[in-house]
Amino acid sequence: MKMIIATIKPFKLEEVREALTSIGVSGLMVTEIKGFGAQAGHTEIYRGAEYEVNFVPKVRLDLVVPSSLADQVVDTITQTARTGKIGDGKIFVLDVAQAVRVRTGETNHDAL
Repeated sequence: MKMIIATIKPFKLEEVREALTSIGVSGLMVTEIKGFGAQAGHTEIYRGAEYEVNFVPKVRLDLVVPSSLADQVVDTITQTARTGKIGDGKIFVLDVAQAVRVRTGETNHDAL
């Protein structure tokens, strides 16, 4: 099993969710986050005063999928979330040693 952690722009969330559902992903967790990378923030003017925004809003997706589906999930997120502009996000893929569904006690692939 693989855990995929992706950070994407918030307005791409629904489009990415629909694309993942269409390839057979049955669930994911979403967290609103703030961060910075190459874009390193920007300045905004609010009520006449200029403010430096050092952290940019992003959405973090966490999902665990069978190893056989991981490459397809990464490709789907990459293609769907891409705008071609700085700050499109990052994807990390990690090995998962064990998964347990709390309600039923099912483990590993059955828990997904």
